[in-house]
Amino acid sequence: MADTNITSVSEFILVALSETPELQFICFVLLLCIYIVTVLGNLSLILAYQFSPDLQTPMYFFLANFSFLDICYISSTVPKMLSNMMSRNKTISFYGCVLQLYSFGVCGGTECYVLAAMAYDRYNAICHPLLYNIIMNRKTCFLLIAGSWIIGMVNILIHSILTFKLPFCDNKINQVFCDIPPLLKLSCIDTWTNELVIFCTSGLVILCSFTLIIISYIHIILSVLTIHASTGIKKAFSTCTSHLLVVTIFYGSIISVYLKPKASYATYGDRLMSVMYTVVAPLLNPFIYSLRNSDVKKALAKMVHPLLETRKH
Repeated sequence: MADTNITSVSEFILVALSETPELQFICFVLLLCIYIVTVLGNLSLILAYQFSPDLQTPMYFFLANFSFLDICYISSTVPKMLSNMMSRNKTISFYGCVLQLYSFGVCGGTECYVLAAMAYDRYNAICHPLLYNIIMNRKTCFLLIAGSWIIGMVNILIHSILTFKLPFCDNKINQVFCDIPPLLKLSCIDTWTNELVIFCTSGLVILCSFTLIIISYIHIILSVLTIHASTGIKKAFSTCTSHLLVVTIFYGSIISVYLKPKASYATYGDRLMSVMYTVVAPLLNPFIYSLRNSDVKKALAKMVHPLLETRKH
């Protein structure tokens, strides 16, 4: 029976953000604009790092990688959401769902540790300024990014295998994209094992990365308190506030969705929360970092200025 159920599900039906046609069109236009702005905003940060000699530092290396990750993150869900909004048949194939869940999960898990790597970078910059270039050398930076991707890939691979081996009695996912909690609710059998694995492995990924961030900032705060000059304190905190704001948005929304039992998975509330960390967070990140960072603003201005001059002539 389990094998029959598994093979019989050739596609899943995704719910819409809104069932009202007028609101559906507004959601489509809004989501399309958010997607375009997010891709262009994060792409501009990558180009600023790539072509600005002043930004060739570990801090901006991590920021450029984080921007690339955000483009992959939002691209794993939003294009299909937009397609379904303009279609009466709001479906995704079985293997399309597997691919979407895996790519989305890789980006989510990787982002946890890239944020931790960025916190570690800020810790060394503020607490060990004289040794900063030695500690945060090019090899270390690449290893931190590579390690983040490996953790993200392994974590979601475990969940993907366990989730799609389940027999499904229904194919209507109560979510706008393929995600683990709503898929578990479609299973014909008890998913207690899956929930336990999610809680342990995802909890470990989230908790370990979040703990690393907290430890880094505890040391940063203690170090900053020893800086007597107000300008020194201001400069030290200005490099951290943007990162802390991104951490708060990302971890706050993702913890509220994944670290709770399947039975308490709400319908509309969790859908909105999922949109928060899959759509809104990648949109805000380039603005948070660029608007609060004078070096990024200068680099972007240098990039835009020749284009403006070319148009004038």
